[in-house]
Amino acid sequence: MPAPAQPSPPCALTAGFGRSSIRVTPKMGGAVSAGEDNDELIDNLKEAQYIRSELVERAFRAVDRADYYLEEFKENAYKDLAWKHGNIHLSAPCIYSEVMEALDLQPGLSFLNLGSGTGYLSSMVGLILGPFGVNHGVELHSDVTEYAKQKLDFFIRTSDSFDKFDFCEPCFVTGNCLELSPACSQYDRVYCGAGVQKEHEEYMKSLLKVGGVLVMPLEEKLTKITRTGPSAWETKKILAVSFAPLIQPCHSESGKSRLVQLPPLAVRSLQDLARIAIRGAIKKVIHQEAVNRNGNGLKNTPRFKRRRVRRRRMETIVFLDKEVFASRISNPSDDTSCGDLEEERQGEEATTPPDTRPEPPVNFLREKVLSLPLPDPLKYYLLYYREK
Repeated sequence: MPAPAQPSPPCALTAGFGRSSIRVTPKMGGAVSAGEDNDELIDNLKEAQYIRSELVERAFRAVDRADYYLEEFKENAYKDLAWKHGNIHLSAPCIYSEVMEALDLQPGLSFLNLGSGTGYLSSMVGLILGPFGVNHGVELHSDVTEYAKQKLDFFIRTSDSFDKFDFCEPCFVTGNCLELSPACSQYDRVYCGAGVQKEHEEYMKSLLKVGGVLVMPLEEKLTKITRTGPSAWETKKILAVSFAPLIQPCHSESGKSRLVQLPPLAVRSLQDLARIAIRGAIKKVIHQEAVNRNGNGLKNTPRFKRRRVRRRRMETIVFLDKEVFASRISNPSDDTSCGDLEEERQGEEATTPPDTRPEPPVNFLREKVLSLPLPDPLKYYLLYYREK
């Protein structure tokens, strides 16, 4: 992975696996400024060089981070901060950005997410892997696994971005990631969302295929390990981080561990392959029609320019188990330009012609499928029975 254009500042996060009741990370700087919506959050991550590739940017824009928050906490979704409530946890956006870039994802690869949590990261990865990839997640807490499945179903049914991609749907199982069955397959890409002790490093590396990439927090550093041969490895330290540690396995009364069985690598049905092929053919027709119409294909609707958000330094983050974190931000009165920025925003809104504001996106694939002379059940199958 190419080095960032500028050194990455430290960033606060947690993985939600540890048992400690209080976790304090002193003098942590806010990596990027807060956004007003998902697109502005991604703009800020790009500006700070956390997102560096178009593939990762498209995946981040396609999955709204707020959809993975509980309703009462969504106001914090676009801040570059970790969030935890009970067993539900999300790392900071800057961390997910670094992870996605370090994994060097490509269509058709197999991915294993250890500590898959809400499924937010797995869903973004699935957009890049495409229909012929493998996307598995292991989560310690059964309630979080169920939460992730609900969020995945919501994304597939309602996301405006779903039809722009060929999706590799994640499959989540419950269990301790340190107890994977020895019969499980190796993967092209592996991520662990909890602090890995040195004693478990070899175990994690054994999950990789030759040529594969492992990203995990190891000894307080987000670390990228590439398997270059059967017993050869390259290691790169990416970022100083603070993750809650992996929870050690609890043995049953018989003294035996409970092995976690990962989903088998299933072969897609002929019916499913046909749906993928038909959707792909329709997308090509849509693209060709756009080329014939305007000469350069589909254009992205320009996003309305948003006001800048003043960056503030995050001094301390305190993490409370089973509670939402509390954070202390430097005194906003020190920011003498806030009034100027507000005046600038109001001036921009007053001088912006109404016709420059973006129109709602058009789902060309859906429109084309619904216009086909096909029975309604087949149309809805091609659309994955989506609501919109």
